[in-house]
Parts: sequence; C-alpha cells; structure tokens
Amino acid sequence: MNPILIAGVDLGTTKTCAVIAEVPQDPMLRREINILGVGQARTVGMQEVITHIDETTESIKNALAEAELMAGAEVDRVYVGVRGDNIQAMMSPGIVAVQGDEISRHDIERVHEVARAVAFPPDRELIHAIPQEYVVDGQRGIKDPLGMMGTRLEAELYLVTVSALAAENIRRSVHRAGYQVEDLILEPLAAARSVLTVDEKEVGVALIEIGDATTNIAAYVDGEIRHLAVLPLGGHTVTNDLVQGLSIPFVEAKKTKELFGIACSQLVDPKEMIELPGLVGGQTRQVARELIAHVIEARMDELLVMTRAELQREGLLSKLNAGIVLSGGASALQGVNSLAQQVFAAPVRNGSPGEELAGIADSVARPKFSTAVGLVLSGFDRYKETGFGSSSLSSGLIGKMRKWLREFF
Repeated sequence: MNPILIAGVDLGTTKTCAVIAEVPQDPMLRREINILGVGQARTVGMQEVITHIDETTESIKNALAEAELMAGAEVDRVYVGVRGDNIQAMMSPGIVAVQGDEISRHDIERVHEVARAVAFPPDRELIHAIPQEYVVDGQRGIKDPLGMMGTRLEAELYLVTVSALAAENIRRSVHRAGYQVEDLILEPLAAARSVLTVDEKEVGVALIEIGDATTNIAAYVDGEIRHLAVLPLGGHTVTNDLVQGLSIPFVEAKKTKELFGIACSQLVDPKEMIELPGLVGGQTRQVARELIAHVIEARMDELLVMTRAELQREGLLSKLNAGIVLSGGASALQGVNSLAQQVFAAPVRNGSPGEELAGIADSVARPKFSTAVGLVLSGFDRYKETGFGSSSLSSGLIGKMRKWLREFF
C-alpha cells in the first residue's frame, strides 16, 4: 500500500519552509503524523506580496526539493500559507428550515452555504468559512447540531478573505514549481493549529506569531477563532534598529541579534561586553551587551504593547484565561517571555510544534516551523474528514514527471 503524504509550504519574506509528513495507516486510531522531510530555502521575490514570480518559484522548488530528498519521496500537491497582511474577516449568519425529523449533514451544508452567500468585491477571495456557533430552534451555544431534533437551524460563520491577486500569484508560483495547490490556509490559523492546545482555545488564548516582517495575532475563546490581525512589525524591524543604533551593516546586525540579542535588559550583566566590527574596515570595538538589549527591548516592547492594544480594543484581553503563546522565528529571542509577561500581566509560554508529531519531529520543534507544520496538520484534518487532499507515492512520481516536462518543454 502506497504511503499517503501531506506537504506544507510556508512562504516567508526571508525564508521558505517546506514540510512533508506521512499519514498513519489508521488515522482514526492514531493521531500522530510522521514527519519525513524538511526543507528550507532563501525566499527571493517576496515582500508583503509576491514581487517576482520566477524567483518565488525557485524558492518553492528548492525548499520542496530538499524536503523530498530528506523524505525519500515525492509529492505533487501542497498546502500553502497565505500572508495575513490584507486579511478581512466578518461574521455571517445563515438560517434554514430542517428538512427531516432531525438535523442531517445536508442541513448543515445548506446553512453553511447560506451564510457563505456574501457578495465580496472582485479583488477579494474567500479562503475560510469557520463555524462559530449553531442555534437550533432558538437554543444557542451548540457546537455540532448533527442528529438533533429541530425545525430551524441557524449558523454563524467566520468568513476570512484575502487579496485575490495575492492568492492567484501564489498559485501561479507553486504551479510553475511543478506542484498543485491543494488549499490556501491563512498563516495565523496554520500556526495556531500547530502550537495551541484544544484546552487553551476553550479557556481563551491568543497566539502572537512574530515573523520577520509582520506579527500575526490569532485569538480564541470558547474553542473558536474570535479575532485575526496583523501588525507591520517583526524581527526585520529589530535588526534595522540595531543597524542604526550600533552603526553596523545589516548582516552583522542580524548575527549580533542571533548571538547576543536579549529582549529584556534586566537579564543582562551591565559589565558584559561583546566585540563588534569597528567603523573602519578590519577594526573591532567593544560594546556593552546591555546597549544591544536596550535597542531590542524598545522595539519588542512597542510590538507587544501594540498587540495588547489590539486585543483590548476587541474586548478580548480579559477573556484570555490561558494567557499568551508566542511563536514565530523572532519569538526565540532570549527574554521575550519576560518582557511579554510584564506587558500582558498574564501567563506567557513559547509555542513550538510537537503535539501530534512523530518521525523526525525534533527537526521541526522550533517556533520558525510553526506555520509549515500547521499547514501539514490542517491537511491531515481535512484528510480525516474527506479522504482527500494528499499525495500518494505513485501520484508523487507522476507529479515529478510533470515537473520534468515543464522544465524541458
């Protein structure tokens, strides 16, 4: 029996990550998926949106080729993350009359269809319609009405749209790389799938995914998504601050951040000094590590305060009884948790993929892989529900042949 494979591709502004996983033989009995391959490539041609399709295509192709080599298998379709820079979300109700003695799957599909029947502008594309709550004959708070008695079924869906142009350019880039887009998934939702627990979502939690260019926010209450937002600050902004504050090139600033960066100056010994390149070529100079911490802390504090204000404005801050979960590459900075605890006055933990993973799970157990792993897990959820949305080894070989034909013809 050919193995069933699921692949996810996270198109970041600086790095493209690909993950390939194998579905267990009996997914209803075994929850874990086997991580088989991981690939990374420098992202070129991608800023807030795709700026150069050919270069983005190469980034996708290189990341997936590395993941396929590690996995020893090939895929032909992938789940791809969509940046949240231009997301729009809204609640939409739907009402239908129940057609039988009890609520059937067809009734639920009909009420979803009514709630999705919203006229969006031509430049917007609907990518998610997430059920929030069902109401049966006036009784609210129902999570799954299937099999219940009733005459009227209502539903509220959380509709999420993105730029239609951005979505189409992603599809074109993936297609040119030789793969099919199985589905587009909003990055904050994918990251939340890999690092948040079911219990946290029920109690109330906010994921803050600090990427390179942006910070994604996904807040859950009563087990459902309640708010999505994107802030135009991330790790790249911190690096630029170090360039200005320390008068060093961007490459050196990035290295300094990774090796010596701390987001909470209280954790630094004021006497500790580090060596940095001098203002004249070939020279070096001593800089207090505390100065580096102050530069990083100022920007990270601004980012976290903006996040807190966003959650407060939506009336969610007091409902996050499970606190804050930090993820994304920039959240790995030492001291970010301490700073976040001061800002939110709430429990804070780091979120890394790990639950529901087997195989070489250690290779993706880092915040920067949250979105890529979440894409694979989202694909696994879809496979369990429908049996579709995956590659088999044989179909993967066919996909590889298609890629070869495109390259040479």
